[in-house]
Amino acid sequence: MTHLCLDSRRCNELVDALVEQGWYVGEDFIAPDLCRDLNQELAILAGRDVLAIAGIGRGREHERRRDIRGDTIHWLDRGSEAQGHYLQAMGELQREINRSLFLGLFEYEVHFAHYAAGAFYKRHLDSFRGRANRVVSTVCYLNPDWPADGGGEMVLYDPESPERELARVHPEAGTFACFLSETLPHEVLPTRLPRTCIAGWFRRNASLGGLVDPAY
Repeated sequence: MTHLCLDSRRCNELVDALVEQGWYVGEDFIAPDLCRDLNQELAILAGRDVLAIAGIGRGREHERRRDIRGDTIHWLDRGSEAQGHYLQAMGELQREINRSLFLGLFEYEVHFAHYAAGAFYKRHLDSFRGRANRVVSTVCYLNPDWPADGGGEMVLYDPESPERELARVHPEAGTFACFLSETLPHEVLPTRLPRTCIAGWFRRNASLGGLVDPAY
């Protein structure tokens, strides 16, 4: 089935929301057939036991902390038609954000994320210490017919009032969340069922000494 490109009206809504409040959540933002194909691909990867335990930090500071983060991941590499369509859609979104907001987004890094029952990710920011190159975060949910009591919601918090929730995102297939990486604290609540999504980050180039985006 042909996967639809992003709707220009929805992209404009997303950009306006980033400007006005720093975050956006839209239901049915990503085509159902694309979510289905990506979810099936993630299921195959999980069945082959090729998902990696996710860590926190980067470079020398990278470590695995299951008490903080319990998902397993696989980086997208355009290894399938579905991945290609999703990355094409994100390329369209990147160009629209750059055109409208002049953020200078340089590239997009993205991975599948699988949360087994009971897994969670405690409150955090997506930018690393000493790194300001992750600028805009994205999450695309893949589970169809997610039950109201399934848990696994992503909660966005007000950076000025840490206990105030800005949004609680139900992880239903097609729902797409987008927010400023450096300012929006968020967490994934414990899930009662296996939970699947695609997490990505639009990045600004952080060049030093002639190296493109060097590791710290």
